[in-house]
Order: sequence, then structure tokens, then C-alpha cells
Amino acid sequence: MTMTDKKPMMPNLSRRSVLGSLGASALLAGVPQSVFARSLARTPPTFPGLTKIINDYVAEKKVAGMLAAVGFGQENPQVISAGSLVLGGDKPVDMDTLFRMYSQTKPVCGMATMMLIEDGKLTLDQPVSDILPEFKDMQVLVEPEGALDKTVPAKEQITIRQLLTHTAGLGYTIISKGPIQKAYLDNGITPGRVSRMPIPGLDAGEPTPDIKTFISRLAELPLVYQPGSIWSYSLSHDVLSYVIETVSGKPLDIFLQERMFGPLGMKDMFYQLPDDRKGDMADNYAPFGGTLLPIDPGATSIYLDKPAFAFGSTGLVGTARDYDIFLKMIVGFGQVGGVRVMKPETVKLAISNLLPESASTKGTWVAAHGFGAGGRSGLGTAASPAGTFGWGGAAGTSAFVDTVRGLRAGGYTQYMPSNTYPFQSDFPKYVYQDLLGAAAAGSGKTS
Repeated sequence: MTMTDKKPMMPNLSRRSVLGSLGASALLAGVPQSVFARSLARTPPTFPGLTKIINDYVAEKKVAGMLAAVGFGQENPQVISAGSLVLGGDKPVDMDTLFRMYSQTKPVCGMATMMLIEDGKLTLDQPVSDILPEFKDMQVLVEPEGALDKTVPAKEQITIRQLLTHTAGLGYTIISKGPIQKAYLDNGITPGRVSRMPIPGLDAGEPTPDIKTFISRLAELPLVYQPGSIWSYSLSHDVLSYVIETVSGKPLDIFLQERMFGPLGMKDMFYQLPDDRKGDMADNYAPFGGTLLPIDPGATSIYLDKPAFAFGSTGLVGTARDYDIFLKMIVGFGQVGGVRVMKPETVKLAISNLLPESASTKGTWVAAHGFGAGGRSGLGTAASPAGTFGWGGAAGTSAFVDTVRGLRAGGYTQYMPSNTYPFQSDFPKYVYQDLLGAAAAGSGKTS
């Protein structure tokens, strides 16, 4: 596809459209475990459907490059890839390509929080004000989009559980509307980075301050909802970033390096892109008018700048190889190879449904699902299988595990908004459809 003679305008990427489907990928319908085990052992899957989809996306220039990594247990993943880091470039996308993970950071921050719970330094239902006194006497908007001076006292304290599950009542500039959204923008309560260039429809707001100022400003503003009342996507994991720093005495990025990234050999996960690695960073694009417009070229990426702090909600840049190690750790219930970073019971709790019983999910991205430590979790139903856990990212990425079947899968590409194409939302379906086909073929051979 080519540009028309008339140069198109930049796409209008509102905060909602750019970042609003950060994890909107649904986690598949239930697939019986018995269908998989023996037949797949005899007939390793080849993922023909997923391979075709990835090749078609690249051939049709919907994306510059795309990769999927799918594995079982502690085995190395099968890798399917096509395209390059830059549209029409000669450096192919592979397991060492650096991708913007965006909200796939949330499950990582969630697991870090669970480590501190395992250490006995936090509890799930502990009031956050025990650690951050700023949140002790919160006010709540009478109307979510109403005036900031029309509030009522919070009926209960915000808890760690509520922060992990987006039920603390906090807002998000990509979700909230009205005065509270403007207040967040005016105060720099805007974690997440997209581009160095202005993007129509995307109000970048004031610069994000240091984490202490960020938290102080946030706590001075009213909540959007009563704590524990509703699931509403929020910046609660940025609050957890400061909780982790306060309790452990180390910023989130250092904590992750010492407790997770270093021990597991995740050497390519960064909050700031090293200058000598910019050649491995995929360009990020906005599909528009039949072409791809680069909004954050890897060579000059905004991620080369140091962030205001290590955002718990978004901000990690990493390789498919390293995120697969993170997924392998979850499937291994805290262990990769001979290295254990979490107890099995901690991981099982983290990926279980941690939603408060009082919280409604009606009409949300997680309706009919549970929610764990930063990701959607299975409820044990056909639509929400037990043992499943995962989330997606703003630039079209998607990752999940199925601990019942020992499966892990990640899909990686770079385009915004993520709902431009169905890749993110349908990625789990692509994986399971191919596995079902492989299982059926294996069963047929032995019948």
C-alpha cells in the first residue's frame, strides 16, 4: 500500500483510543485438558493458523514486524516471526527485538507486590495508608465526571488487594472524563510515554513529577469511585510502585532487578532504553489511511530518556525472550530451571481471582472473569478457564499463561491504538485453535 498524492493528516489518537485497550484481549474459551496432554506430546504443534496470520499481517503491511512465542512447561518456546523492526527494513524481528510492553508491566509489578506479601512485609487486605499515610482520609466524587468539590468521605480504606485489582476507586487519564481527568493532566499524573512528537487528540498533560510528588498530588485529589465498589482500570499500579519502594527501601526497577530480572536471567528488561540497544528497538506505528506512520522510531525513541520513575502500570521495554521467561516463571509456579523467586502458593494466589466480593465488573473488560495481581484471571468457567492469567499492552502486544495445561504464549508487534486490528484481542484464540487442530491430528493418528 502506498501514500496517496495528498499527504494524510496524523491520525487522531485520543488517550482512550491509544491506551484504552491495554488488556482488552479476552482469555479464550475453555479447552479440556484431556484434549492436549498425550496427543500433543506425540505430535508437537506447528501453529499453521497463527503462522499464516503473522505472515499476512506483514505481507499486507499492516505491521512492520510481528512475533509469537508459544511454549509448554519449562521447554523452549516455538517462535513464529515475520517482518522487520522498521517497515521495509533489513533487520528481522526476533527474540532479541525490544518491544514497548506498556501495560504488560502491570503483571510484573503485581508479582513484585506479591513477593513482599510472601516476605510478610505486606498483606492483601492491609490499608495502603499504613504505608502511605497520604491516602488515609480520602474523598470520593459524588459523580465520576462531576465537580471536584462535590465529594463524600470514602466508606473504607484503600487496600493492597484493591490496588492490585483496579478496585481502589482511582482514575486514569485514559479512562476518566471530566474535571478529574483535567486535574490529573494538570498535575502530571500521567504515567506512560508514547512519542516525542505531538499527537492530535492526545493531551500529554504536564510533565510527570518524581514519584513522591506524583503520589502526594494524587492523594490530594478525590477518588472516582468508592474503594472496593467497581472494577475500573486505573493507575493503581503506580501507587504500588511507591508502596514497593517504601516497604523494600528500593525503587521498583532496582527491586525487580534484584528479586526477579537478575535471578531469572532477564537481561533485556528496561525502564530506560540503553543507547547501545536502540538498534534493537522496533519502531512503533500508527496505522492510518492505508499506511503506517512512525510515531516513535526506535533510533530516537522517547524511551531513551530516563522516566520520572519506574512506572508500575506501564513503561517496561523488553524482549519476547525475557517476557517468555516471566511467563515461564508463572507456569513453573515461581521457578525457572533451578532458580526459585517465589513460592508456589504465592504464584497461585497471585493468578487467582483477587477481586473484592463487593466489586462489580459489569460492563467492563473483565466482565465474567476474575482479576489477579495485575492481570485477568480464570474463574473456572467455559468462558474463563481455571489457571489462566494474562494481560496486554497498548502497542498491540498480548501475553497469557494456562497453568492447568502448562501453556504460555506471547504475541508481539508495535502499533497504536491496539484495537486497530484484532491481533491482540484474538491472539489467545489463534493459539488455542492451532493447538486443538494439532491435538485432533495426534488423536487421529493413534485411533
